[in-house]
Amino acid sequence: MLCLKIVGAVPHGKSTPLFLDVFCRSLIILCTSLSVVLSSVAVCDGHWLLTGRHMFGLWYFCSVEQQQSSELGSQSFKASSNCTRHLEEAGVDGLGLGLAACRSVITLAVVSAIFGLELLVMSQASEGRDSSRRWTLGARLVLLAGLMAAGGVATFVLLLGTFATLLGFTLTFWCQFTATFLFFLNGMAARHIQHIEPLLPIRGHPDKL
Repeated sequence: MLCLKIVGAVPHGKSTPLFLDVFCRSLIILCTSLSVVLSSVAVCDGHWLLTGRHMFGLWYFCSVEQQQSSELGSQSFKASSNCTRHLEEAGVDGLGLGLAACRSVITLAVVSAIFGLELLVMSQASEGRDSSRRWTLGARLVLLAGLMAAGGVATFVLLLGTFATLLGFTLTFWCQFTATFLFFLNGMAARHIQHIEPLLPIRGHPDKL
């Protein structure tokens, strides 16, 4: 009887850190939302590379004029109205077909991330196996978005490798680069949380003393 009382007095392991779990999941959902916005802005703008007097983008190829300011004596750039969607006019072999594939893949990446984000959010409104399945599927879709986005960015850089410089890439390109990194980071974090969750002791079940 004394031994039973002593065993009964021992705490039944650690309880699941509910606050930390909810905080991490909320942070993943927030960062995924931010990455979707960044990628959407980058795709819609599409002007990713400025080199010399030319602007290369996902949708257009533009000529850039360099103007001299008469008042301040400074130089400024502005995109001329001579923009065309016939990307083969840029003089780069396979640019039209390559960028068509690039923007298609990146657009599909945004769609995949949106569906993944929706599943991640819906998993928080359900319980049990449904919640776990939705979270797992959402994490996989976000990872898939990262893979497709990385493929699109790599295709763009390879096509224009002879013109590409670190200072030549525009802000929208770096938005897409950041979004691609966030897709991978959030997808891996979501899968990691889902894998370690069963290892956490459940409250009220003394599996180990």
